[in-house]
Amino acid sequence: MGTLDGRVAIITGAGRGLGREHALLFAAEGAKVVVNDLGGDIHGEGEDRAPAQQVVDEIKAMGGEAVANTDSVTDWDGSKALIDLAIETFGDLHVLVNNAGILRDRMLVNMSEEDWDSVIEVHLRGHFCPTRHAAEYWRGQVKAEKTVNAALVHTSSTSGVLGNAGQTNYGAAKAGIATFSAICAMELGRYGVRSNAITPMARTRLTEQTPGMEDMVKAPEDASKFDMWDPANVSPMVAYLSTADCPFTGDTFFVEGDRVVRYQPYSMAERIVNKGERWSVEQLAKAASGLQPKTRRGGPDEIAIALKD
Repeated sequence: MGTLDGRVAIITGAGRGLGREHALLFAAEGAKVVVNDLGGDIHGEGEDRAPAQQVVDEIKAMGGEAVANTDSVTDWDGSKALIDLAIETFGDLHVLVNNAGILRDRMLVNMSEEDWDSVIEVHLRGHFCPTRHAAEYWRGQVKAEKTVNAALVHTSSTSGVLGNAGQTNYGAAKAGIATFSAICAMELGRYGVRSNAITPMARTRLTEQTPGMEDMVKAPEDASKFDMWDPANVSPMVAYLSTADCPFTGDTFFVEGDRVVRYQPYSMAERIVNKGERWSVEQLAKAASGLQPKTRRGGPDEIAIALKD
């Protein structure tokens, strides 16, 4: 018995990297999998059916059930066709893992309009379109008086939650995804749908191109040592969030190697109050020291600090 027996799952960007590992684990755990991948390069250019079909072939070779799909997740009609394929092929839909993404890293002063638009489109619109059609299906099931136990897993990034120089486009998109996931949890819970996000750290085509990470993500020379950057390390958490009995919703998790950390959502911190009167600039200048954080926080280095324990 697998933890995902009877679950039908769509995984986008599943032809390579993290998505491929997700698809293989989901199938090993008993899920029926729709492997979606347009087959483009890390910049979002080109199309190739081979990656998605190769993963499907791997799943079938291990005795699982899977079907390939190469629709673009940024295309409204294509995303609808993706959802319909799962339902028509396997009879239902229980899980949508939004994983597809691209990189076009530039410092802000060098970033082109196309660099910005393409990354925002693939990540944000690429999460919205499939989720929108899946949500419509699940709402329709509830209206037809059927029981829904569904899960959304969205792929954010530490670049979005904590920031990273050279990735204003990618970071902005990934921050939007984390918030998108939280609001999906608020809106779709009434239909039996849970929504969570992850910020994975793993060796993929994208992280190998991320500034400052080229050497960090290399596999250990000693094959007997645990490979913290193996993308397969991330997939169990994605699978767990997709199980029928998982209680989490509205959360975002950092997932790397042997670590899973739940993020503390945005919360109010230091406060100053002007006794029922509008502030003047002069008053704020004098009182603003009260808004200084008591301890240092924020920024990408905070990951290392937070995970020392």
